[in-house]
Amino acid sequence: MLVDIVMPKMGESIMEGTILKWLKQPGDKVERDEPILEISTDKVDTEVPSPEAGVMAELLYKENDVVEVGNVLAKLETDSGAEIIPSETPKTEKTVEVKVETVKVVETKTEQNTETTEEVDADGGFYSPLVLNIAKKEGIGFNELASIKGTGLQGRVTKKDILEYINNRVSKPAAETVDSKPAAAKPSAPSTAVKKELPKQEINYNEEGLSVLEFDNVRQKMAEHMVESVAISPHVNSIAEVDLTNVEKARKLAAPEFEAKEGFKLTYMPYIAEAVIKALKDFPLINSIIDDSSKPFKAITRSKINLGMAVAMENGGLIVPVIKNADGMNLVGIARNVNDLGRRARIKKLSLDEIQGGTFTISNYGVFGNIIGTMVINQPQVAIMGVGAIKKRPAVLETPDGDFVVIRPMVYLTLSFDHRLIDGALGGKFIMRVAHYLENYQA
Repeated sequence: MLVDIVMPKMGESIMEGTILKWLKQPGDKVERDEPILEISTDKVDTEVPSPEAGVMAELLYKENDVVEVGNVLAKLETDSGAEIIPSETPKTEKTVEVKVETVKVVETKTEQNTETTEEVDADGGFYSPLVLNIAKKEGIGFNELASIKGTGLQGRVTKKDILEYINNRVSKPAAETVDSKPAAAKPSAPSTAVKKELPKQEINYNEEGLSVLEFDNVRQKMAEHMVESVAISPHVNSIAEVDLTNVEKARKLAAPEFEAKEGFKLTYMPYIAEAVIKALKDFPLINSIIDDSSKPFKAITRSKINLGMAVAMENGGLIVPVIKNADGMNLVGIARNVNDLGRRARIKKLSLDEIQGGTFTISNYGVFGNIIGTMVINQPQVAIMGVGAIKKRPAVLETPDGDFVVIRPMVYLTLSFDHRLIDGALGGKFIMRVAHYLENYQA
């Protein structure tokens, strides 16, 4: 019996993955749960295990192919008596016959796990629900959609194709927008707007002294994720200057015993994370997502706080491991998770579960010495907080006997938030509440 090996669902907002390496070839024996290929997404590299024991019968994609979630990657023969003739190399073409009416593309819309599983035919072309939703939001009509060159299976337009098209498209034509289930494709009305194209980079690769760095899969996916985030969310920023004197005193007092017991240094980050968790409890709207799949939009507030911690990986790129149920941890528990997840994130040793489900993210750009920065929101969250370098600075101390200039450990905290949901007042109150908890810290 043939069993389909499908591209697994790897978390919110991840709709495709890249095949890095096939670990099994046609004719190879496979044990249940034995890894059969390595895949990469914008968040993590991982292995796909076999759902059954058997013999690998057919590979439907090559290494470096980008495959949408839910598509069949390979065929596994589970009948031990079947004769399998191994091929010398994986097929260079996708030889399996794909019938449009049976192809399924799964799109996660919200955390309620609402799924759309059918493709839509528009003027002879087939488009996934994800592509149609993006086209609808951007005001792209069917005629314009049909003009986009597809790089997917059988020339279909992928998420990457339409996002690249949108990025190079300045003005929206006055055409009909894509409906999720059109009865028939209608010709677009002539556009009166002047369509402008963004200038392309003109690079002379023959120029002396050039060094070319091709984006690897992680960096490419991260770039696409950042472009998409800026396109979705109107970003607004608030900055708070915070005096960490009380935190520094508590940390220095606890550090020797902590390091002796835990085996690693106690940093400022667990204290900052703890203050963020308290502030998220005070302002739960910051810990929410926006369902913009229909109008009016809906804000969905989460009851649990899953704290993402952005980490720069050793081989380049950025990954966001998640401390699940962080609101139920004390300072030591937060410190252990920050240290463990950060260490394993840098060497790409995280599991898929450990980079999914974040509700709010902290980015510590201060580790590189930067004092102020603005961040791009980690979709589908509505806010992200940046932490600058902690520096000793002169500060004014007000007392009944007068004002004095003193030296204090200071840090700038920056909040980037989605202005569709969070207005300036709420964003400002939240970041100042974090500052309040830090400045008034008591061990």
